[in-house]
Amino acid sequence: MATVRVPNQHLTITQPTEVRHFLNQHGIQFEPWGVERLGGTATLPDAEILTAYRPEIEQLKQANGYVTADVINVTPATPNLETMLAKFDKEHRHADDEVRFTILGRGVFSIHDEQARLVFQIEVGPGDLINVPAQTAHWFDLCQERTIQCIRLFKDPSGWSPIYTGRAIADQYEPVCFSPASLNPALLRPAP
Repeated sequence: MATVRVPNQHLTITQPTEVRHFLNQHGIQFEPWGVERLGGTATLPDAEILTAYRPEIEQLKQANGYVTADVINVTPATPNLETMLAKFDKEHRHADDEVRFTILGRGVFSIHDEQARLVFQIEVGPGDLINVPAQTAHWFDLCQERTIQCIRLFKDPSGWSPIYTGRAIADQYEPVCFSPASLNPALLRPAP
């Protein structure tokens, strides 16, 4: 389940309804889809994962105009992992929404709500769907296990390229995961 942290207010939100309410106030869609239907394993082929979530994917496509969905798998063995991650750990925007449903692993989206003059962080984990709207200033960091598997939805995959703001605001915030699961790696393993 997602955890929200507002560093400058020393605020952490863990209750699902409060997480959803806070994120909705800042234009971020959050839904807990769960991963139970995958049978306790995240080693399924991408096609089976997409099939398992077809109803939700189709609903999002119809509601928001997304045309394609895929699965991304990032592990410590991913070629050029550090180079890939460096593209997203600086404040940037995308021309398209950034829609991610996390199946395995954890990461932190840091959102810069420029209108509210607020930075908050969302740690996502298995079962969390997040939609960061197009043109929202943000950055992303993986948690310490450096593994994440997500379903991604796109209106146009080229709209996912980062558009950097040129601001060094991300340097002011620690890329730290803060949920109990991140602090206890044994909780990250899928059930047998």
